Amino acid sequence: MVQYTKITYEVIILKIETKCIQEGWKPKNGEPRVLPIYQSTTYKYDNSAEMGDLFDLKADGFFYTRLANPTVAAVESKLAALEGGVGAMLTSSGQAATTMAIMNIASAGDNVVCSSAVYGGTFNLLGVTLEKFGIHTTFVNPDDDYDTLSKAVNDRTRLILGETISNPSLNVLDIEKFAKLAHDNNIPLIVDNTFATPYLCRPFEWGADIVIHSTSKYLDGHAVSLGGVVIDSGKFDWEAAGKFPELTTPDESYHGIIYTESFGNAAYITKIRTQLMRDIGVMMSPQNAFLLNLGTETLHLRMPRHSENAMAVAEFLEKDPRVSWVTYPGLPSNPHKALVDKYLPNGASGVVSFGVDGGREAAEKCLNALSLAAIVTHVADARTCALHPASATHRQLTDQQLKDCGVKPELIRFSVGIENIDDIIEDLDKALG
Repeated sequence: MVQYTKITYEVIILKIETKCIQEGWKPKNGEPRVLPIYQSTTYKYDNSAEMGDLFDLKADGFFYTRLANPTVAAVESKLAALEGGVGAMLTSSGQAATTMAIMNIASAGDNVVCSSAVYGGTFNLLGVTLEKFGIHTTFVNPDDDYDTLSKAVNDRTRLILGETISNPSLNVLDIEKFAKLAHDNNIPLIVDNTFATPYLCRPFEWGADIVIHSTSKYLDGHAVSLGGVVIDSGKFDWEAAGKFPELTTPDESYHGIIYTESFGNAAYITKIRTQLMRDIGVMMSPQNAFLLNLGTETLHLRMPRHSENAMAVAEFLEKDPRVSWVTYPGLPSNPHKALVDKYLPNGASGVVSFGVDGGREAAEKCLNALSLAAIVTHVADARTCALHPASATHRQLTDQQLKDCGVKPELIRFSVGIENIDDIIEDLDKALG
């Protein structure tokens, strides 16, 4: 039992388990106890002056759901509290969150340094789509030493990007090393914390500046609500960096407002909402935000079970002669075990990657023989599921790009759910033949 010295409710430093339930929606006297769904596109005001102040960013409030909505705002507040940030913005998908987080501070001619061990969709976004917009990317091996990594940064580099636990290669990012690289070059580190979740790792505590998530995964937990989120630590000094005129010079689309002057350490998250969300419109619906909130309320109960079950599956597979190799960050044999002990002491999440002896054909045969574990594109929800990335999520990549991402032809990504572990292992045992 955690003991608190209670003075007033407002000064209690809540533990993350309590934040999962209590943060976000704070009902006033007589208001609904549970977060309501504000299913409205627009909001009424008594006079045009009030509306004008909202459009000029002189007042807080809601005027159009593309920019802000009470249901969405409550969930944004919860997620910011879980990660320890000053603000958050929900998006329609994780891919939208990644795109917006980059475009908020990078323009044509700029460069991004990105870990090569990232989700295939992120790899393609950076290597193909953003390249067409003139934003170039240098992919680096995240396990390289500092001096080697530093050679990838140039005077047009505007950010560094990596994943806490990469999808599907399960590399663990040395956040402090990448934060030092970023800050030595006066640029921010953006970390995709989807697989770890703030329950297992909070990248801001290790020097990251911006955190993104595909909320469709563990935060939702039930595969019912697509979404993404960008969370701002509020710690990066955009003015001192001298590289981000988007934030430190007048925005003529808002009558010359300067974000760093008007919004201080919330400049980044304010700009991404009021400028990019205004113009691109990849917002999360109130209904999806409501469902996301329900999922997040049990995050602290699910993540220990996911991690416990995944460790048991990894240990089973590691001993099985029908399996050629196993990757799970929590295994003592894992090359990133020291990083897991440092950044993920409470569990290494719920995804295991392994190779079936016999190559691609054997992997597909094993996948097709699974019964409890469903073959789905999704990953990281309550139900056990599996995928062959080389023929699904990463099939658009070349063989060399697959190698760079750590995706082998025989790799099966096995997302371990929260069912009884004996049933999960029995299913795997039968499928391996």
